[in-house]
Formats: sequence, C-alpha cells, structure tokens
Amino acid sequence: MKSPKANEYCLIVEGSYLTESEAEHALRDPFIEDWVEQTGHFRIHNLGEMEVVPGVTLAQLGVVMLDDEVFEIASVDPEHPLTEHKARGVADALRRQGMFDEISVEPRAGDEDAST
Repeated sequence: MKSPKANEYCLIVEGSYLTESEAEHALRDPFIEDWVEQTGHFRIHNLGEMEVVPGVTLAQLGVVMLDDEVFEIASVDPEHPLTEHKARGVADALRRQGMFDEISVEPRAGDEDAST
C-alpha cells in the first residue's frame, strides 16, 4: 500500500521573518490585497475562495518554521495535498509576489512513524 505522503510536495522558503506568523502574513498579504482590490472587502472565510493557483486556496496552505528564516509551506488539508505540479504553480505565484528570498519545491517528509 502506498504511503499517503508519497506524492505530497511542499515549498521550502527563505525570508527575513522571525516567526511562523510573520511568514504566514507574507504568504497571504499579497493575495488578500488583490482580493480586496477586486471585491472591495475581505473576511477570513474568503481564504477558502482565494485561489493561489487552480485547485489550491490560501486556506489550504500552512506555514511551519524549520530553522531561522526557513519555512515549509504545505497543504493542511489531508484530502488535498500539494502535488508536484500544484506546488510548482504555488512557487511561481510566490516568486511573482516577491515576498520570499528563496523558494524551492521538495517532496514532503512523512509525519508518520518511519519505523513501521
């Protein structure tokens, strides 16, 4: 049986952010600003409507600090993991926004116990 994380990808990003919260704001702010320009308003539930790329909304993406100024961005929705194609699309969208210094796409490390 295939591991559920076998085909899951994430982005490893670097930026001058001190906390996960700051990095999360850097991820979301440009998309929220675009949303407000288009619609004139924003509510937190709109994150589920804001597509970063087709099939990936801002609400699906979570940020975890890996090291000083290094973060992982991955899907927090187990039903909709980032495929390599979607992860590359998200990386391209983030590069256009210019909020992170370095962005790479990598297979996501499994969270489950590797000893089984």
